[in-house]
Amino acid sequence: MKGMTQRLVVVAAVVGLIGGATSLRAEEKSWEELDQASKRAKIDETADKTKDDILSQNAKAKELYKDAYGWAAFDNMKIAFGFSGGGGNGVAVNKGTGKRTYMKTGTVGIGLSLGAKQYQLLFLFQDKQTFDNFVDKGWQADASAGAQAGGEGVGAQTGFVNGIAVYQVSDKGLMATADIAGTKYEKNDKLNE
Repeated sequence: MKGMTQRLVVVAAVVGLIGGATSLRAEEKSWEELDQASKRAKIDETADKTKDDILSQNAKAKELYKDAYGWAAFDNMKIAFGFSGGGGNGVAVNKGTGKRTYMKTGTVGIGLSLGAKQYQLLFLFQDKQTFDNFVDKGWQADASAGAQAGGEGVGAQTGFVNGIAVYQVSDKGLMATADIAGTKYEKNDKLNE
């Protein structure tokens, strides 16, 4: 009888753990269900992690960050089925004041590709004018906007180009080239209210 009681206790514990995990998942809200403060908190968490991960993996990025006026980080999804499209959210941060401006991205293209790619980007801004233009006017990445790696395929660019340095990281790690062509970055008015 003692063995039967122990099995019942173990079964009850397993059922309780599964039920608890299921209810926790059920409590997680989709992006659309989150209020503005929760969306901003989620963006901040992802952006700070992206920045910290890239700076810890790339000495040149860490060096440029020290001299940067500001930075921005974005979480992006790109999907391609004959044409490509995607979008994401991010935040631009003035290092001096800590002020955060929430932004969004969008991309559309045509090509012979198939698949989906999730990645994060870190932008470093050399000066106030470049940062303010990016935040206030938005920015459209052209074909030459991709950052080229420096050294052993682990990096990204080795300096500022037109006042901006760009680093891309995916589930495969820090990318040698940041493929951001065709992507538009602009303020997210709803999240900045």
